[in-house]
Amino acid sequence: MKHALIGAMFAAALAAPSFANDYTIMAPASPGGGWDSTARTMQEVMQAEGISGSVQVTNVPGAGGTVGLAQFVASASGDPSQLIVGGYVMVGAILTNASPVSLADVTPIARLTGEAVAIVVPAASPIQDIKGLVDAMAADPGAVSWAGGSAGGVDHITVGLLAKAAGVDPTKINYVAFSGGGEATAAILGNQVTAGISGLGEFLPQVEAGTMRLLAVSSGERLEGVDAPTLSEAGYDVVVQNWRMVAAAPGLSDEQKAQVLADIDTLAKSAGWQKALADKGWADTYLAGADFEAQLAVEIEATTTILKDIGLVQ
Repeated sequence: MKHALIGAMFAAALAAPSFANDYTIMAPASPGGGWDSTARTMQEVMQAEGISGSVQVTNVPGAGGTVGLAQFVASASGDPSQLIVGGYVMVGAILTNASPVSLADVTPIARLTGEAVAIVVPAASPIQDIKGLVDAMAADPGAVSWAGGSAGGVDHITVGLLAKAAGVDPTKINYVAFSGGGEATAAILGNQVTAGISGLGEFLPQVEAGTMRLLAVSSGERLEGVDAPTLSEAGYDVVVQNWRMVAAAPGLSDEQKAQVLADIDTLAKSAGWQKALADKGWADTYLAGADFEAQLAVEIEATTTILKDIGLVQ
């Protein structure tokens, strides 16, 4: 009887759900930017929703995320507790930096969010609208300096596409790359640059506080509650969405990958995550597993073409 009871308890333990996984999420950028915000929002929601008992966030900035990506690939192999956030910026940075590692060296899990790119100037700037900024760039491309994310990323690509749409040589734009949104914001607020370009969510607090003027956004349609035209409305045929993703370590077993996918799926569908999206103005572009891997291949090919068009990749 005693042995039967012990056997039943052992079987029940095997059948019981395992404790929530602990995770470490790498944001391959400085604090204050979109990847850092994505990682820390994941941390907050995964813990609040009981998806994970403990989630840590680390920052490894540099070269559009490729410094962090290389470190992640080298140190996290086979470890299902390690995650990294990335996105459109990283795709471009891998190409422009001729990175020895790429997204083929990690395990893509899901696209999580999409966000319009915003163009701003300091509140004291004499430039009042997007036409004024583009006219200044057309008159002397080098005299108009742009603060944005890493070279070859979505911000840089958007400026290049805007220049092309306005008939300006995109190779002559004066683009100043920063490894984190906080650094770019400081440069804009300090009047060290003519204009700034980044995800809308990064600039909204300053726009609402009256320290920045929002000139335009890169969405296909006007954004509810945002008092600025789209670039298309302003006469420039440019539509760009900055998407962000999460990937797991290389070398995972099918079972380990399935567990990570399940946890991220629970995150993406949770009430806490949906509230965070609404609060931050992020679009829900959730796409997971094989569907995301296929879309990622399309994005890499399209980004390669764009970077060649604007002279950042040969």
